[in-house]
Amino acid sequence: MTDQGKKVLLASPRGYCAGVDRAVETVEKALEKYGAPVYVRKEIVHNKYVVETLQDRGVIFVDETDEVPEGSHLVFSAHGVSPAVRESAKERSLHTLDASCPLVTKVHNEAKRFARDGYHILLVGHEGHEEVEGTAGEAPDITHLVDGVDGVDRLPDFPEGQKLVWLSQTTLSVDETMEIVNKLHERYPNLENPPSDDICYATQNRQAAVKKIAPQSDLVIVVGSQNSSNSKRLVEVALEAGAQESHLVDYAHQVDDAWFEGVNTVGVTSGASVPDILVRELLDYLGEKGYGDVEEITTTVETITFSLPRELRLPRREAPLEA
Repeated sequence: MTDQGKKVLLASPRGYCAGVDRAVETVEKALEKYGAPVYVRKEIVHNKYVVETLQDRGVIFVDETDEVPEGSHLVFSAHGVSPAVRESAKERSLHTLDASCPLVTKVHNEAKRFARDGYHILLVGHEGHEEVEGTAGEAPDITHLVDGVDGVDRLPDFPEGQKLVWLSQTTLSVDETMEIVNKLHERYPNLENPPSDDICYATQNRQAAVKKIAPQSDLVIVVGSQNSSNSKRLVEVALEAGAQESHLVDYAHQVDDAWFEGVNTVGVTSGASVPDILVRELLDYLGEKGYGDVEEITTTVETITFSLPRELRLPRREAPLEA
């Protein structure tokens, strides 16, 4: 039952992006084709529900390739891996399937090209994040991590004439990244921009959608896991855009009833690695609390899709012969 004046603003787009959809489907198709167990290096995507669901189906998640029995099937996660990881898998005769997001692969290719052309790379991202480790691994000797605005001050002074370019982790806050980049340009006037925006379309779209609902929301609930960079950024963006309060939860049962005191409008969104079933469960929970009036606010419609790894694609049927 809906209480008068209480409503939910549901952000769209939200949830699964094309890269996550491809990565999860890669693991599911690998299970169908090869049978369990299928091994995955790191979490396929940063979502607790997705990981636990796949574990129940026979997926074994490992931290490094040396934990995988020789000759087994190993999937590389959506966050990408370094050349050293690929070489390690090759040495163990592992049958690898690459579920790296194509947008992450694009950044890897940029890193390789700029390294080859004599640049030093200033990589904007979070220390320890798998995507950052993979990208930096393409050119470890000339890649310098910039973690936050304060990270700019920790960078070295480069020789005069040294070519510099910045790249970024794909799941960062757009606004925070540009703040860092502006400071980088102040310190290094010769710094070049990448040929295209590294922050992925889905990250930008979800942040734009939450910016739309946040000023009208007393409370914004973001569905996503604590180790999901893009989900955590949505909480920050919501607060910066005017939400009075914002929280990150994996499941509806983690919502604290104390959050609803004096709240009429609840904004709801989810990170790019979150299946919509978790959002639906949250909406059902909110409905029980009197927030049954749901208005979906759409800022853009996403149509991007990525094909599966070649090994898992169905063979094309030959065209029938004409009579």
